[in-house]
Amino acid sequence: MEIRKATTADCELIHKMAKEVFPLTYRDIITEEQIDFMMDWMYSVENLHRQMEREGHVYLIAYDGGQPTGYVSVQPQGPDLFHLQKIYVLPSQQRSGAGKFLFEQAVAYIRQVHPKPCTMELNVNRHNPALGFYEHMGMKKVREGDFDIGNGFFMNDYIMSLDLS
Repeated sequence: MEIRKATTADCELIHKMAKEVFPLTYRDIITEEQIDFMMDWMYSVENLHRQMEREGHVYLIAYDGGQPTGYVSVQPQGPDLFHLQKIYVLPSQQRSGAGKFLFEQAVAYIRQVHPKPCTMELNVNRHNPALGFYEHMGMKKVREGDFDIGNGFFMNDYIMSLDLS
């Protein structure tokens, strides 16, 4: 597998991958209306541009045999804090090691840009089966929250943490 840092020219590709994986991931967890709302909020091409250009999100895209398999996004949140915003693997590539590869690449990227000890956090829906994956990768549940994202929708998440040194 290979990794490449995305540019705004990749927003359409990220959007396309998200349309395939995001609804499938959440179809048994949240309503179709919330999925549609979140797809626009997080994955419209315009909002992906904003995330990259103004909010400091760095997207990395994984490829296997020249084909995109998934993506991860990290964002600085404070002097020694980074947030793993998104990590998704296309359904056809799940259980291939792509998720572990993306996670490790996110950690490597953070260590490259911030060689001092720091923390990486992420939010994961409390009913998302990926919770076990994150625990397997060394993350620990540190708190939980219910976050109002608009239109009467909430994200009901665990916040997980990993110390990077």
